[in-house]
Amino acid sequence: MNRIDRISAILIQLQSHSLVKAQQISERFEISLRTVYRDIRVLEEAGIPVIGNPGRGYSLAEGFKLPPLMFAQEEALSFLVAEKLVHELTDSSNNRHYKSGIEKIKSVMRFADKKMLDTMDTCISVLNTYKPSVYKPDILLLILRNIYGRKLLR
Repeated sequence: MNRIDRISAILIQLQSHSLVKAQQISERFEISLRTVYRDIRVLEEAGIPVIGNPGRGYSLAEGFKLPPLMFAQEEALSFLVAEKLVHELTDSSNNRHYKSGIEKIKSVMRFADKKMLDTMDTCISVLNTYKPSVYKPDILLLILRNIYGRKLLR
């Protein structure tokens, strides 16, 4: 991976997590800690508001986001597969939220990737699964919220 691609990937990693340790960046890109520090400095010099907490890691200033400029075709295809799985295997609420999110992702994709997804959409399907008639709608979202809130469910 060349340096520009690596620095872009580090920025995406910082946008994807609330805190990223230099060691995590080092291991992911198989680079030395010294190179991590240099790459972070390049991001800072480019005007990216990187916050460094010694001994804790790096984060971006609250509210700072850059939209991804493009996705690899493999990444775009994985979104399509995930969309099919979410539609078939989760409840209506989760499905609705996922569709809303995926539309936002598609809005920043290149035209060629959107066209490829439209073509592949008819080629990919998930086998119908058994959903019992007593399947409570929106139960997955309720479970996830309670897990995050550390609440007990019955």
